[in-house]
Amino acid sequence: MGSSSTPQRPDLDVRFSPPPLASMEETPQPLARALPISVTVALLVCALAASVLLAIGLGATAVSPSETLRYLWAALTGGRITAEEVSSYQIIWQVRTPRVLLAAVVGAGLSAVGVAIQAMVRNALADPFVLGVSSGASAGAVLVTVSGSLAVLGIYAVSAGAFLGALLVSTLVYLASRGAAGLAPLRLVLTGVAMAFGFQAVMSVIVYFVPDGEATSTVLFWSMGGFGAATWGALPVVTAAVAVSLVVLRRLGRGLDVLALGDETSASLGVDARRLRRGLFMLTSLATGAMVAVSGAIGFVGLVIPHMVRLWAGAAHARVLVITPLVGAVFMVWADLLARTMVAPRELPIGVITALVGVPVFLILLRHRGYLFGGR
Repeated sequence: MGSSSTPQRPDLDVRFSPPPLASMEETPQPLARALPISVTVALLVCALAASVLLAIGLGATAVSPSETLRYLWAALTGGRITAEEVSSYQIIWQVRTPRVLLAAVVGAGLSAVGVAIQAMVRNALADPFVLGVSSGASAGAVLVTVSGSLAVLGIYAVSAGAFLGALLVSTLVYLASRGAAGLAPLRLVLTGVAMAFGFQAVMSVIVYFVPDGEATSTVLFWSMGGFGAATWGALPVVTAAVAVSLVVLRRLGRGLDVLALGDETSASLGVDARRLRRGLFMLTSLATGAMVAVSGAIGFVGLVIPHMVRLWAGAAHARVLVITPLVGAVFMVWADLLARTMVAPRELPIGVITALVGVPVFLILLRHRGYLFGGR
C-alpha cells in the first residue's frame, strides 16, 4: 500500500503595505527612496531655514541676508542698532518676521491635517476645509465685524469670532454625521459640504443686509486667506495647536495606514476605526479652526502637498507625516512672498497664489503614472 503524501503549503508573505486612498486604483511608486529619512528631513529643514531668512529680507524694502541675521540677533539678544537702522529693524522684526513664521506654521499645519483628513474620510479629494470649517470661520469673522461683538478682545476679536464659528461648524458636523456605526466617511464629507454651503449663505445674508466696505473686505480675506494681519501675539496659540497636532498625528501613523484600508480591515488588524476617526475629527477640527482664525481659508495646500509627498516618498503615513509639514512650510513661505511682492505695493490674497500653483501641479499629478482617480 503506497504511502500518501500531504501537499506542502507554501509560506505566505503577510507583510503589511498600506495601499493608497480609496479613490486611487494604483499604488503610487515612490520616486526617491535612496535618501534616508534623516537626510531628507535635514535637507528640508535647511531649505526651510533659508526660505524663512530670504523671505524676511525680501519685500518693498529689501534687506540683505547678513543684515537680516544681524537684526534678528539684535532682537533676540538685546543688541544695539544705530538710529538710521531703526526703520529697517522695525520692518524686519515687527512686520515680516511674525508674518513669515506664521506662514511656515500654517503651511506645515494645513499639509499635515490634509494627510490626516484624506485618510480619515478615505477620499483623495479631501482637504482641511472639506468639513465646512472655513465657511464657519468666515461667517463668524464677518458676524463679529459687522456686529462689534467680542470687542473686549480688541484686535483679537475677529480671530476669536472665526475660531468660534469654526468650532460651531465642527460641532454641528459631528452631531449630524454621528450614527450607530460611528462617523461614516461619506456621511462626514456630505455633511461638511452641506454645512459649508449653509454657512456661506449665512455670510452672504450678513453682507447683503450690512453692505459696508469693511464687511466685504472681511469676506474677501477669510475666503482667500492672507498673513497681512500677522502679529507676534497670534503666533503662540496657533503654533501650539499645530505642534500638538503634528506630534499626535505622527504617533498615529500606523493607525492612519490601517484606517485607509477600511473599517473591516482595521478591526481585523486590531484598530478601532470608530474611535480613531472620532479622535482625528476632533484634532483636525481644532487645528484647522486655530489656523483659519489667523490666516483665513487658504486652499490647495492641504490637498496638493500630501499627494506630492506620497508620490515622492511612498504612502506610509509614518514617513509622509514627517516630510509633508516641512514641504508645506517651505511652499507657504514662498507663496506668501509672491503674494506681497508680485503687484507691490498692493498685496494679492495668498489663496490666489496657492491656486495658481496648485491647479497645474494637481493636473500634472493626475497624469502621472495613473496615480490618481482611476488612471491606468
